[in-house]
Amino acid sequence: MTKVLNSALMWFRRDLRLDDNAALFHALKAARQVHCVFVFDREILDALHRRDRRVVFIHQSVQVLGEALRAQGGGLRVVHGVARDEVPALAAQLGVQAVYANHDDEPQALARDAAVQQQLLKHGIAWHSSKDHVVFERSEVLTQSGTPYGVFTPYKNAWLKKLNPFYLKPYPVQAHAAALAPCAAEACTLPSLVSIGFEDVDLAALGLQGGQDRAQVLLQDFLSRMDDYERTRNFPAVKGPSYLSVHLRFGTVSIRQLAALAFERAQAGSEGAAVWLSELIWRDFYHQVMHHHPHVVNSSFKPAYDGIQWEQGPQAQALFAAWCEGRTGYPLVDAAMAQINQTGYMHNRLRMVVASF
Repeated sequence: MTKVLNSALMWFRRDLRLDDNAALFHALKAARQVHCVFVFDREILDALHRRDRRVVFIHQSVQVLGEALRAQGGGLRVVHGVARDEVPALAAQLGVQAVYANHDDEPQALARDAAVQQQLLKHGIAWHSSKDHVVFERSEVLTQSGTPYGVFTPYKNAWLKKLNPFYLKPYPVQAHAAALAPCAAEACTLPSLVSIGFEDVDLAALGLQGGQDRAQVLLQDFLSRMDDYERTRNFPAVKGPSYLSVHLRFGTVSIRQLAALAFERAQAGSEGAAVWLSELIWRDFYHQVMHHHPHVVNSSFKPAYDGIQWEQGPQAQALFAAWCEGRTGYPLVDAAMAQINQTGYMHNRLRMVVASF
C-alpha cells in the first residue's frame, strides 16, 4: 500500500500498548513517519488526590510503552498539560497531516476530542479515530428494531451471533513499525510522578504493576486457571479471577486477544472460558449503554431510581464512614473494604456484596 501522508501523530490514551493497537496500525500504514505522544491531562489529574494508584499504574505503563517504541526505532513524547491544547499544538509544531487516536466514549472524553478536532481543522490537520477498546461498540449490536439493548442476556446472544474471526483479528503493528519516527531524548523524557504532582506507590507490593509486559504475565497465569473460572470466581479467598481488569481499563492488553482466547476455549467446551467470555461481553454491554445513555455517568440508568431518598445527617455520615473504613461489624463487608483500601483492588463477588450493603 502506498503511503498517503508524509507524517502523522499517534495520540495514546487508554490504549497503552504497542501490539494490536488499531489507531497505531492505521497511522503506520498511512504515513511515512509516525510520531507518538501521551498527555498527562491536567483536566483530569488536577482533580485527583495526590496519592492515586491509577496514576502510578499509568506512569509505569507509559514508561514500558516508551521503551517498546524505542526498541522499534521510535519514541514517545510525554506531555503534562491540558490535552485539548497540547495535542493540536504539537501536531502543528511537528507539521503532521493527521492525528490518529482510538475511541473514548466517556462524555468528557468526547467533548475533549471534539475540541481537539476543531483546533486541528484550523491548521488543516485531519483527525482519525478507531474502535479499539471493545469488541463491539456504539451501535454495532442492536435489537431487530434498531434500538440499543437495555438487558444483558439478549445483548449477549446478539453479540455471540455477530461474532466471527474478523472481529478478533489482531492488528499487525510490528509489520509496519519501520514508520515510527525517532525521538530525541530531550523530547521523549518521561516526567517523574513528583514533577506532575503525585506520590509514588509500590504497586508491586500490592501484586499490581503497569505495562503491557505485566499484562501478558498475568494472562499466561490465568490461562492455566481459565477452565476452572466458573467455579473459583465465586470464592474471594481463592485465586480465581484474571486480575486483568485494570490492564483492560488502560489498554495495556488487547480485548481482541482476550476474547479470542476465551472464545476458542469456549468453543472447545470449556465452561470456565465461556463464563469469562461472558464477563468480557458485559464490558461491551456497559460501554454501549454509556454511548446511548450518557446520563448514566452521573445518574441512574432508570430515572425513577434518582428519586430514592437517602438518609441524611450526622448519623448517616457516620454509618457511611464506617462502611468506607471497614467498620460495619459484618466480617465479609469489612474484609472487602480492607482489601480495596489496602490494595486498590476488590474481588468481583465482594464488589456485589459491598455495593448492595
